[in-house]
Amino acid sequence: MQHRSQGSYGHSFSNGANRSRSSGSFGGRRPSFGGQRGGRKMRFFDPSNIIKNNALRNENPEPEVIFTPVHAFADFDLHADLHRNIGVRGYLAPTPIQDQAIPELLAGRDMIGLANTGTGKTAAFLIPLINKVINDPTQGVLIVAPTRELAVQIEQELKLFSAGMPLGSVLCIGGVNIRPQMAKLRRDPHFVIGTPGRLKDLEEQGALHFSNYQNIVLDEVDQMFDMGFIRDVKHIISRLPKVRHSLFFSATLPEQLQQIMSEFLTDPIKISVKSRDTAANVDQDVINLKGQNKMDALHELLIKVEFEKVLVFSRTKHATEKLAQALYTRGFTVDAIHGNKSQGQRQRAIEQFKSNRVKILVATDVASRGLDIDNVTHVINFDLPESYDDYIHRIGRTGRANRKGIALTFID
Repeated sequence: MQHRSQGSYGHSFSNGANRSRSSGSFGGRRPSFGGQRGGRKMRFFDPSNIIKNNALRNENPEPEVIFTPVHAFADFDLHADLHRNIGVRGYLAPTPIQDQAIPELLAGRDMIGLANTGTGKTAAFLIPLINKVINDPTQGVLIVAPTRELAVQIEQELKLFSAGMPLGSVLCIGGVNIRPQMAKLRRDPHFVIGTPGRLKDLEEQGALHFSNYQNIVLDEVDQMFDMGFIRDVKHIISRLPKVRHSLFFSATLPEQLQQIMSEFLTDPIKISVKSRDTAANVDQDVINLKGQNKMDALHELLIKVEFEKVLVFSRTKHATEKLAQALYTRGFTVDAIHGNKSQGQRQRAIEQFKSNRVKILVATDVASRGLDIDNVTHVINFDLPESYDDYIHRIGRTGRANRKGIALTFID
C-alpha cells in the first residue's frame, strides 16, 4: 500500500386533534397485517393491537437499568489530538458500546457489535481507527454503510473526531457525480466511506482497490441484506487482504448473515448492547380517524405547540412528495426525502431538518434508513408500514438519548 500522508417547502400554524390513545412498549406476539391499495389487497403492519395490549404492562414497568461505565474517555490510550477533539465534543463517559468496544478495538480484536442506531456505535469504531491511522499513516480504513445518509453521517463524525489531524477521507456514494470521488481516491485517502454499489462501481473503473485496506467496517449489515446489497458485500470481502482488522455491526443477526460473519471475521469478540425493540421512552399512540379526513387530522396535530420537530412517514415516493406539497400549501415548514430526490436534495432536506429551519420532514422508509437526527419530538405514521421491522425502524427515530418521544399511527 502506498504511504498515505434546494429550498424547502414553508411556514407554520396552531390548534387541536381527535385521537384514540393507548400507549405502551412492545412485547408478546406480533399482530396481523391488513390493508388495501389501488384496488388490490396489500399487507401492511397494524400496530394498534400490540400498543393496546401492552398498555397494561406499563402500569408497573421494570425499573430502568442504569449503565455505569468502567472507563472514562480519559482512560483510553489515545493520541493527544484525538483526546482534545473528544473533549471539544463534550464526551466524558462512554456509552455501553463505546465502553466495551474501544479497548478491544485498540488491542486489534475483530468484533461483532450488536447495536441499534443511536447507541454511539459510530464513535465506538471511529475513535480507535483514527488512533490507529494517526499512529501509523500507512493504514487504510474502508467503511461500508447501507445508505447514503448513514455514510454521510459517518464521514461527518469522522471529520469532527479528526479535526486538525493530517487524515484524508473520501465519501463514495451514489446520486452524485462519480468523477470527484475518483479524483479524491487518487490522493490515497486514509478513510474511504461508502455504499456497496458505488464502491463496487469505483473498483470496476480502477479507481479503488479493496486489497489496499487492512481495516474494514461493515455497518448495519442487516440493512444491507434487507436492501439487496449482500452480493456486493460478499464481492468486497472477497477482494480484501487476508490479514486485516474486521468490524461487523448489525442490529439483528439473521441466519443468512452467519456465513458472511464466518468468512469476514477472525476470532472475534462479540459485544451486544441492543436495547429493546422499541425505546422505553417512546410513547406509542394510535389515532383512529373514524372517517375524518386524513390530511385535516395531520394538520390538527402539527399546529400543536408540542409538535416541534416531526418526522412523517408515507408509503411511496409519489405520496411522500404529494404530502409535503400539501403541507407546504397549508403553511408548514416542510421538506421531503425519497428515492426520486437527488443525493444533494436529500442531504439538504436533512440538514434543514436537523438545524430546525424546517419543522417537518416527510420520508419513505428506504430514504430514511440510517437517519440519526437528534431531538425528533414526534414520529407520525401517516401511512401504515409494510412490516413490523419497518414500524420498529420508524418509531426508533424519536425517544433517543434518554429524551421522551411520541410515535403516532393513523388507523382508518
